[in-house]
Amino acid sequence: MTEPDSEDLTARARIRDAALRHFGEHGFDRATIRGIAETAGVSSGLLRHHFGSKEALRDACDAYLVKALERINDQVRTDGAGEGVNYVAVTGAAFGPYQKYIARALGEGRAAPLFDKLVELGQQWLAEVDEKRSDRPEVPLEARAVVGAAMSLSIAVLHHHVSRGLGVDVLSTRGAEVLAPILLDLYSHPYLSPAEAAKLRARLGKDSKHD
Repeated sequence: MTEPDSEDLTARARIRDAALRHFGEHGFDRATIRGIAETAGVSSGLLRHHFGSKEALRDACDAYLVKALERINDQVRTDGAGEGVNYVAVTGAAFGPYQKYIARALGEGRAAPLFDKLVELGQQWLAEVDEKRSDRPEVPLEARAVVGAAMSLSIAVLHHHVSRGLGVDVLSTRGAEVLAPILLDLYSHPYLSPAEAAKLRARLGKDSKHD
């Protein structure tokens, strides 16, 4: 499991966690410094001392989630296959408490640092996978990483619907057990064969010439 930050028992960490909760429940514009401070058990003055402004506090929230993502990525790279480790569960444990923040922030067009970090890490993984492919991708790596990041985050954004469809909270321990093999199956069994994809790609090219 990932190690907690040394700051996690401090007032600064309590303020950050309270902000993640308020931003997730109320949205950035409606959340207030006073409300966040009350939830964190500190004064508004102490909050401003640590963060200065609501915008800076939001940036700190994003930075915290980016750091958590980097730790999980490093853990996966270090552990390799991670025998006996369900990284869907690891990720759920790390980000589950902040699902509302992630979903709302992304829906509001915020949380750019988190999205951009996921794209960056995705590029690294895709570059390594591409080296082993016999069928070389025709779409630039950067574009695939952007769309891949959006697809990865869609479960957090659509958490309610995915959980309803699978009949289990996908952020729970049981949900991780259900979700992990589904994701593995989807990634290992593409919808299209290389030949079918080539036919559709050729058709796209023909259609674009008639535009």
